[in-house]
Amino acid sequence: MEFEYNKKLVLEDGSEYLGYAFGDDCERITEVVFNTSPVGYQEIISDPSYTYQTVVMAYPLIGNYGIAEDDFETETPTIGGLVVRDYNDEPSNFRSVKTLACVMREYHIPGIYGVDTRKLVRSIRDLGSRLAIITDIKTSKEEALAKINAFTPLHDAVSKVSRKKVAEYPAENAKYRVAAIDCGMKQNIVRSLNARACDVTVFPWNVTADEIDKAAPDGIFISNGPGDPTEAVPVIELVKKLHGKYPIFGICLGHQIISLAYGAKTYKLKFGHRGGNHPVKNLSTGKIEITSQNHSYAVDKESLEKTPLRVTHINILDSTIEGIECAEDNIFSVQYHPESAPGPQDSAYLFDRFIKMMEEKRNA
Repeated sequence: MEFEYNKKLVLEDGSEYLGYAFGDDCERITEVVFNTSPVGYQEIISDPSYTYQTVVMAYPLIGNYGIAEDDFETETPTIGGLVVRDYNDEPSNFRSVKTLACVMREYHIPGIYGVDTRKLVRSIRDLGSRLAIITDIKTSKEEALAKINAFTPLHDAVSKVSRKKVAEYPAENAKYRVAAIDCGMKQNIVRSLNARACDVTVFPWNVTADEIDKAAPDGIFISNGPGDPTEAVPVIELVKKLHGKYPIFGICLGHQIISLAYGAKTYKLKFGHRGGNHPVKNLSTGKIEITSQNHSYAVDKESLEKTPLRVTHINILDSTIEGIECAEDNIFSVQYHPESAPGPQDSAYLFDRFIKMMEEKRNA
């Protein structure tokens, strides 16, 4: 006997997708986006970059390997919601300690399964990301649309997810000190730097240049994070004050922030890039790297031409900017995620490049 639908997703254009509730049984309005990765749902739900967004998983089977203690990207997940085709609540994995639904209930993340995610992903691809509400099946379309229309999108994403206090992450046999600016930083970035003998001091997003100078780091890292990069004004101003003084490496939102600090512009993509198999061309080597991506915004190519920044990487699929640098200032950034876990490891060399920059600066 089939169960009756008890949950639905209503988009701002009036389209409805019926399904079954899992996770937290709350109602929530967010932007709806999609991710094409076949694995990594734990990293996705715990990635701060998904704050105020509901993610549609294009891969149909979700939950089958459970949740592992060591794979969270943040201590407190802030994703808006999760939409899947088939949810498995009986995982098979020796590392699993909880089910996905259990973690979603713990952090008040609503979910809906049984949805035709193929149709929904095509809709987002063709018409773009839109506001949507996860609500009870008894909520009428008219009532759902009224709630969406009355909703005011939130603009405090970075301040919400950035830590409020300085945190230290020492490395074994450390050789370098990195000051990391937390705009919504994934924990695997810290792991990647620690593995390369870097003590990492993570600062809140509104840290001042004086505080960074007092810490006397060998290099500065600008992290990934959620929302519109133009709203991260404190970090943009920080980069303006410190570029050229320290080696600086930025990832995702950090890439956009660095570009804005040099006078370039950003714009919102139709439906963003989210997945683990995006091809990116390294213009220096000509090689194609397979990358993990999660972003809604991109750097405007024409605006870069008026800055000292040079394009280093481009997206093969749509020619968007994926990397920039200013060799004179010892600063570079990429739009994608070289720390991806799980995901391709093609771009891990970028952390090694950052290490080399700090070493050369120290020996200069």
